[in-house]
Amino acid sequence: MYKIREVDASDDEHAETIVFLHRETSNFPEIDQGDFDRGFWWVGYLDKEPVSYAGIIPSTHYRTGCYFKRVGVMPGHRGHGLQLRHMQTMERRVRASGYSLIVSDTTNNLQSANNFIRAGYRLFEPECPWAFEYSLYWRKQL
Repeated sequence: MYKIREVDASDDEHAETIVFLHRETSNFPEIDQGDFDRGFWWVGYLDKEPVSYAGIIPSTHYRTGCYFKRVGVMPGHRGHGLQLRHMQTMERRVRASGYSLIVSDTTNNLQSANNFIRAGYRLFEPECPWAFEYSLYWRKQL
């Protein structure tokens, strides 16, 4: 059974796990994850094997918002609802921390875009776009 645990990403061991998962799951593995001292991070496990991760940090554009920074699921574990579970776990945590908005973006990733729709996120056009010219921007009021 898959389990998702919040981790202290400023701890070197957890940071290394997140960096590894990012490199193995991302369409843009060269993007530095950084920001491990900020926000909240989770790792999904099957038994003791890390198979997914997600991170959210305070938004630099929205005072009461968070930016859903990353999520990734190892190829052999896709299709089990892990991204959606990460999103739901993240939403509970940021809501309990006093945030009222989550924003994010997707680029060339139809599966992630569909998961944003399933989780109740809506497309929007930010005043100051922060991703690629062809990225889709998502937001959800909590």
